[in-house]
This record gives sequence, structure tokens and C-alpha cells, in this order.
Amino acid sequence: MNDGGMKILDGASLRSVDVLLPEIDGAITGAQVLEIAEAKASSSLFGIALPEHLKAAALKRINIDPVSFRSTELDREQSSSKLKEYVIAIADELIDDPLVVSVLDGVILKLFMEDEDDFAMLAEDLFTELDEEDKGMIRKSEIRNGLVRMGVEMGVPPFSEFPLLNDFLKENGAEGDNMVGQAQFAELLHLVLRQLADALAEKHVVVIQNIKIINGSKLRKLLADQEQLNNVIEKMFQDQCASKDGKGSTEKIRAFLQKNGPDLGLPSSETNEAVILLYDQVFADVDNGRSSIEFGRNEFGEVVKDILEKFAEHLEGNPITIDLDS
Repeated sequence: MNDGGMKILDGASLRSVDVLLPEIDGAITGAQVLEIAEAKASSSLFGIALPEHLKAAALKRINIDPVSFRSTELDREQSSSKLKEYVIAIADELIDDPLVVSVLDGVILKLFMEDEDDFAMLAEDLFTELDEEDKGMIRKSEIRNGLVRMGVEMGVPPFSEFPLLNDFLKENGAEGDNMVGQAQFAELLHLVLRQLADALAEKHVVVIQNIKIINGSKLRKLLADQEQLNNVIEKMFQDQCASKDGKGSTEKIRAFLQKNGPDLGLPSSETNEAVILLYDQVFADVDNGRSSIEFGRNEFGEVVKDILEKFAEHLEGNPITIDLDS
């Protein structure tokens, strides 16, 4: 994968991971089981450190209180069972809420530096952005901010994820208050990026992106739970119809979903243009002459189910990506 390219971790790789318990002398504690499971899961997910919210959700899924469980002593059979349960729970959690990562391997950085025109344009654009007072000179230390502005999309890991960047800046004299012009800035930037690209080629850096993927998983769970689905339909009917004229319509259903969709596993209708198009497409498929028709409680439930099924189908084939930083 190239720098900045996104990879969706949906738990599929965890399904085939070896979850055999290693040989351990004596009693095994819950803390050891959790540590082994998390290490196995991490190794199959590009070596990322599992986010705390993912671990917490997976433990909740299998009804484990991490505080009390850590001090619990288990025999080998119990430990093996809990180990497998936890890894599968992490996989299941990723199905519902996938992680998006970028694997930075230095490829895009090298492409930039091998093309003189591309690199010159990059260096010029960065210098112009950093030269806020338009003096034609900036401090050497501003190169750090230039790297931050390039970011993961251009193959530069955050300093917090790759502290070695600090060493590259120091080694190349890209620190301090000495002033440099555009040509000197470009030269220093090239030296630092060359070292960075070589380092990333030897050891890739994986960065978790603040991006949410909505793939219809939560919606499919709702559709599979008839009791929960009936409760949602009743709430929808009461909210949009009962207090008004006791009749439902696709327009009223859409109004409810646009307001409450995220609670059901739908993307917010205010997210981006792709979501608006998704709503338009689903309701165009469902309407089929219904848009001007009002219907009673029984038919209302059937129409709602039809709409939710179509949303789930569309999202499974074309997940919606939401950048939480924008």
C-alpha cells in the first residue's frame, strides 16, 4: 500500500489468527489472558496498538469486567476459552465499527523527490504557507511545521508516532532561529524527507485515522432482531404519525430517519453529499408510487422494514466514509 492510502480493518484477518494459548507454568491470570489476546490481535492488524475504546467494547460484548478479571486465576481450559472469546469479540467489534489506518512505507515520499517538478512545487507551496509575513525568509525550525502540514496524506507520520523525525531535523540542521530562503528551505526539506523515506521503507508506520466507516452492520443487527425492530417502528409511528393524523408516508419516514438515523446505524443526513445521494436513491427505490400515498400502522411497518433493508444493502456494498476531523 502507498503512503496515505487507507486500509479498512474490519476484523476479517482476526478470524484466521492462531489463538492457541502458549505454555505457561502455574496458574494463569486474567491479565495474562487479556495481554496475550491483545498481542495476537495487534499482530494481525499491522501491529497497531489497539485503541482503548475497541478493547472496552470487546470486553463488554463478552461480559468481562476488566478490573476484576485481571486478578482472577484461571485453569488452562478456562484461559484458552476466554482467549478465543476475546479475540473473536475484537473481530466482531471491528465488523460493527471498522478502523481505518494508513500504512506509511516511504513510497510516495520517494516519488515526490524523484520528480524535480513535483518536489519544487511542494517545497514552494510549503514555504509560501509558512512565510505568513511574506518576507521571503523563514526560520529553519519552521520545517517542522511544514512536515506537519504535509501529514499522513503525503506520507509523513505524526511526530508522536515517529519520534525519529526529531533526530532527522537535528542531524540536518533544520532547527533553531536562523533564517533561510526558499532554496535553502527546499534543500533542507529534501534531506529530511530522504531520511524519512528510507526509514519508513525499513520499518513501516501505521497510523489510525480519525475516520468512521458506516457499512450497515448495526442496521443489519436491528433488522435481525424482530422485537427491537418492532420497537423502532412503533416509536417512528408515534413520533411522526399517531399524534398527527394516524397515517404514515414515505415522507414522514424519511423525516424521522434524517433526524434519528445515526441511532439506528445510518449516517447523519448532514454528513456529506454522498449521504444525501444515498437517501435519495433509497427512497426513489422504495417510493414507486407511494410518495403521495398515506398508509395505516400495519403497512407502515412493512414500508419501514423495506426502507431499512435497502439502506443496509446499499451500505454493505458502498460504505459511507466520514472524516471526523473535518
